[in-house]
Amino acid sequence: QVQLVESGGGLVQAGGSLSVSCAASGTFFDIGPMAWYRQPPGKQRELVASISNSGSTNYADSLKGRFVISRDNSKNTMYLQMNNLKPEDTAVYSCNAGIRPNRWSSRFRDYWGQGTQVTVSS
Repeated sequence: QVQLVESGGGLVQAGGSLSVSCAASGTFFDIGPMAWYRQPPGKQRELVASISNSGSTNYADSLKGRFVISRDNSKNTMYLQMNNLKPEDTAVYSCNAGIRPNRWSSRFRDYWGQGTQVTVSS
């Protein structure tokens, strides 16, 4: 069974940095596009950044320059480096990935992690 597991969330002071990771486990053929989303308290989930299998990245305009998304395909892991954090970055951060179960599958199945809490104190 395929699972995405996030780690690395926690409490940090404003201006600090934090890194979260998302590791895929289980049996599958390959991982396609991956992305980080976040859901602030009382708000809707929003896209933070995405990264293709080849490493092409896309960021929410408001986060460009502070957040960096990356992935290590050999480890089936995606990362999000968050710098100069602000209280408004407080949210549950969740990873998303399109994963092909086997080599004969033409479609990527959508998977979500359970989320990790990031809290930025002022």
